[in-house]
Amino acid sequence: MLDTDVIQKILPQRYPFLMIDRIVELETAKKVVAIKNVTVNEGFFSGHFPDQPVMPGVLIIEAMAQAAIMLFYDPAKPLAENKTFFLGSVKTRFLEPVFPGDQIKITVLAQKFISSGSIVEAVAQVGEKEVCRAELGFMIKHGPRFPSDKGNGEG
Repeated sequence: MLDTDVIQKILPQRYPFLMIDRIVELETAKKVVAIKNVTVNEGFFSGHFPDQPVMPGVLIIEAMAQAAIMLFYDPAKPLAENKTFFLGSVKTRFLEPVFPGDQIKITVLAQKFISSGSIVEAVAQVGEKEVCRAELGFMIKHGPRFPSDKGNGEG
């Protein structure tokens, strides 16, 4: 549905921190399904861990957060009107390790909207196995999307 070219127009992250390769399903403010392809060439594997590479849990959460930001992207609005959200992990459970060669499917569902943001539930799976589950909180940032925007709202 959305490839990395489109994702990079929405998210500020770039290599090596762009953690979403593709969006395969998007229902704005309801549900998003994203894909992260995990390759042995990723820099974090050289130190985590050299003899048995495992994807760091914090990067799985980062991938979930990026997918969740896409949940709030409204393709009907110009990029300048799409809001940026800050992440806080409310609850997280790691269930299985993620290895080079795995493909992570991340499903994010909106749970609750409040005046200043929202709570979402994110689930990461490799094949049929659930590897991580998290409840994430977001706060809406008004004004320019990023500090470099100089108030014009363009990213």
